[in-house]
Amino acid sequence: MAKDKSIYTCTECGGTSPKWLGKCPHCNAWNTLVESAAESSSPVKNRYSSQFQSLAKASEVTTLSDIEAADMDRTPTGHEELDRVLGGGIVEGGVVLIGGDPGIGKSTLLLQALDSLQRAGLNTLYVTGEESGAQVALRSRRLGLDGSQVKVLA
Repeated sequence: MAKDKSIYTCTECGGTSPKWLGKCPHCNAWNTLVESAAESSSPVKNRYSSQFQSLAKASEVTTLSDIEAADMDRTPTGHEELDRVLGGGIVEGGVVLIGGDPGIGKSTLLLQALDSLQRAGLNTLYVTGEESGAQVALRSRRLGLDGSQVKVLA
């Protein structure tokens, strides 16, 4: 059984604290915090669940054959094998997670694909949290992507 939570309320200003303190952090009065039971709210699984509750849609169990689905337009990346794995190319507004061991070429493959998409007239953005812009530029030059207009956020 979970322990009931306590809250400490200042008798001078009404400020609250999750733990007892000798001095109120709101009005600086000494020995004015009084313990009381905190109002219990519905259990929250994590600190973000209440923020995203409104985004969740109510779902119902449906038979697969009853679901209407249309093929989405796909944009070829210019790399035959990547397009095959993606079902013919990328879907506008879609998200693709590329995973694998370090050093197997994920960043290289995606940089080449973005360059192909950019050369086909699409806006592209290469975002990285692991490399500097200079490292991305050096890789693009090694790949022969001189003059690439891919935008980079590093």
